[in-house]
Amino acid sequence: MGIREGREERLHMWGIEERLFERGVVLRRAGHVSDRNRALTDLHNLGPGHIISKMKLVEVATVIASILYLTSAKITTVTFDGANYKLKSGQSSNWVAVGHFEDNTTIDGWGYLEVRSNPHFPDEVQSYAAGLLEGALTHEMIYNAYRNTLQGICKWTSQKFCDELQKYLQTNSLWMKDMIAQKSATCPVWHNVALILAQLKGVTDGYKQASPHPIEEDAILWLNLAGDIEDLQSALDPEVANMSMEDWVLSGRGNVDGHCSALIKLLPENADLYVSHVTWNSFQSMLRIQKKYSLPFRRTGTSEPKDINPGHTVAFSSYPGILSSGDDFYILSSGLVTLETTTGNQNSALWKNVTAKGEIQEWIRTIVANRLGTDGKTWSDFFSMHNSGTYNNQWMVVDYKLFKRNQSIKNNTLWVLEQLPGLIEAHDQSHVLRQQSYWPSYNVPYYPNIFNMSGAPAMVKKFGDWFTYDKTPRALIFKRDHTSVKNIHTMIKLMRYNNYKHDPLSRCNCTPPYSAENAISARNDLNPKNGTYPFGALGHRSHGGTDMKLTNSKMAPRLHFFAVNGPTYDQQPVFKWSEQDFANTTPHFGHPDAWKFPVLLHKWFL
Repeated sequence: MGIREGREERLHMWGIEERLFERGVVLRRAGHVSDRNRALTDLHNLGPGHIISKMKLVEVATVIASILYLTSAKITTVTFDGANYKLKSGQSSNWVAVGHFEDNTTIDGWGYLEVRSNPHFPDEVQSYAAGLLEGALTHEMIYNAYRNTLQGICKWTSQKFCDELQKYLQTNSLWMKDMIAQKSATCPVWHNVALILAQLKGVTDGYKQASPHPIEEDAILWLNLAGDIEDLQSALDPEVANMSMEDWVLSGRGNVDGHCSALIKLLPENADLYVSHVTWNSFQSMLRIQKKYSLPFRRTGTSEPKDINPGHTVAFSSYPGILSSGDDFYILSSGLVTLETTTGNQNSALWKNVTAKGEIQEWIRTIVANRLGTDGKTWSDFFSMHNSGTYNNQWMVVDYKLFKRNQSIKNNTLWVLEQLPGLIEAHDQSHVLRQQSYWPSYNVPYYPNIFNMSGAPAMVKKFGDWFTYDKTPRALIFKRDHTSVKNIHTMIKLMRYNNYKHDPLSRCNCTPPYSAENAISARNDLNPKNGTYPFGALGHRSHGGTDMKLTNSKMAPRLHFFAVNGPTYDQQPVFKWSEQDFANTTPHFGHPDAWKFPVLLHKWFL
């Protein structure tokens, strides 16, 4: 956040953030267009009793990073006359879905999308209209994301894999449609699967209507499969499935390719509970959208109108055209916050459990569990149904309904679920949070059975502690530094931490003897191209921590979170495409050159 550590700042920091946030609401609701100087004036007018008047101008300028001013209030609606859906700019009395979108990528690093549907229409109509609206509003970002991350996939994987994937998806689609026809009237899972597919169809059609750039028919589906595709490549492509363990690791694929850091931190005296997530991804993926869906669907096709999904409203970090988060990080109207880091699967014998029939893709199961779960146990139960064995993650489910400040952590506050092909294990881990005041997550399975079945012991035997649960660098960094978290600022500082040249925990059997992978927020672009590393994940590549999200017990009920998009620049230089040796071979359409954006607290408009 850039706020100087000091007595007054520590005492008043949350008060400042809260006042700035509330002031920002007024400005956004009023539709003001505020530049930096206007914003600073507004901050100085907050009134006496706050340290804002005592801070230097440069400090005030960094505090402004916590506010997003909505520069316009353009509303788009979708109407339905019983036969046709129509997109309309502005308000409409007969709206099925209403939305607002703003692409601020070059201003603060994010796009912002809100979609709300009208419960007076059938669920299927609402769902399709919501997707139609999103596809139309975000079509430019969708096209750039497609060009950056998906275009040419059959060339840089293999045509054989693409053919096998297409067969898998066709068979899986037919099976899901059959189950929907049989069970959606009375089964909440299949009713919501049907609605998700309708929303996906809406995004595809909305894009087609609005964009001058045609893309493949299934491109939007494939964007949504981003997490599943990596594991489907292993399960469906014999060239990958038959790789030896050594070749797999040396290639930098799978679990070796770190995906995300997460931390659930209980403050001293149980003063608050923070939940934070850092996405690790290729740098070409940094076109991002913060989204809020308010979709009051009924639990089943025959439910009463008031019997709606508990997770009917969700705020989450996401990507263009994608209905899930993908990071993943969600704040739900049910009082839950759900997030994950990828643990992967190195046991080739388990891929036989991935089949086209009887399984629901992970991104769909995540949305279903988010909509239907009311606590960690029920969320885990819904997520576990029809396990696809793809995008194998460690999921954390925090139930903020059970958290009370300055009181002991109650059972079921934190549930942890881990998935492999053919196997899921989930338990209440609130006692761990009580005992050690934090739960870290860093791409290594916690449960011994999952750890052993995933093939991790063989990795430890061959490559050492980097593959262990308790001695891998991020485990040790979290263990050492979690006690430094005293407030929002210090939590953000930890989640953006990367001091790889000077931190002994970042050292490795490498030349030079450290890696920017070994940090809470990786920066693999900083590793020298001519360095030597025991496996690809530690080396030079277009990969690293690409964001940070953080919520707490006060923000989560309002579906608010702090966020910053782009690689960390706290201890390291700002990421610039113009300085990257891989820029010419790594598409990054729609990106700014320099990724130096502030931490923001976005206030939803609708």
